[in-house]
Amino acid sequence: MSDRLTVAVVGGGPWGQALALAARRAGSEVTLVSRRAPPEGSELKHEVELGAAAASRLILLAVPSSSASEVLQALGPRLDGGHFLLHGIRGLVGDELAPISSLVRAHTPVRRIGALGGPVLVDELRAGTPSVMVVGSHFQEVLDASREAFEHDALRLYMTRDLTGLEWASALTALLSIAEGFALASRAGPGIIAAFTTRAVHEAARIAVAAGGEQSTLLGLAGLGDLLAAVNQPGRPEVILGSALASGLSLDEARARVGLRVEAIELLPRLLPWAEAHKVRIPIVSAIADAVLKGAPPQSLIRRLMTEPQSSADRAPRNSAG
Repeated sequence: MSDRLTVAVVGGGPWGQALALAARRAGSEVTLVSRRAPPEGSELKHEVELGAAAASRLILLAVPSSSASEVLQALGPRLDGGHFLLHGIRGLVGDELAPISSLVRAHTPVRRIGALGGPVLVDELRAGTPSVMVVGSHFQEVLDASREAFEHDALRLYMTRDLTGLEWASALTALLSIAEGFALASRAGPGIIAAFTTRAVHEAARIAVAAGGEQSTLLGLAGLGDLLAAVNQPGRPEVILGSALASGLSLDEARARVGLRVEAIELLPRLLPWAEAHKVRIPIVSAIADAVLKGAPPQSLIRRLMTEPQSSADRAPRNSAG
């Protein structure tokens, strides 16, 4: 029998296919589980039935956050405590903004859970361009399995035990990348973009700490690194969306230009009341919400940055673990 790690990627969209190809390059035995067939000529093993994923030790969920609960409920009875389950979803679920890992615990017997994040693009991963990702899990065996499954000469994995922080970082940097698209399209200078990026990451850190994550995760590769990469990733869906909105397109027109689901759009209206309930000050996210949801001009984001009073709240707090 093969001693290669068996990996099932659930979700046949561009992200799922790219992750499956990355695992295959690393020498893993990979099955893509999806109703959607891979492109013609692809050498990926393909299964339609969701239950086929249970034959693999490591399962990677790469579906939209809105589908995660349904998929996990269907998958749960087929899994047991011997499985590892990773997800690569940038969204948070429900008005309580639950991370996907909480859905895994609620709907399956799997407890060795992890998540993928960091500054990687679908096209880079698909093409095998040198890239980096971050893996978060409380379990060392999940971190080790992730490295075995995905790491190769063109893909480096960095590890964190802060699963909650990584999940929130992935969702928040996706949201903030929309604003990077605004800034780039409005030809903001490098100093303004640097100021926005720095303050935005500190604001995201406040949010993540309130949710139970660690400040250091947001200030590292999964947060600051991911957002810095967005400035130089014009093909990133969130950046395309922000640029399209800045050019005067409506939200529906901007979505059509992207051509892919952007989880951050659905996060925005839920994050505002969440932050208010948790007494977290989020002026930058509020300005992004005005631009995305209310059609405020992109210049308003820069004006907010330049005129917002500075206070001690603009410094990311340290949580008890920090």
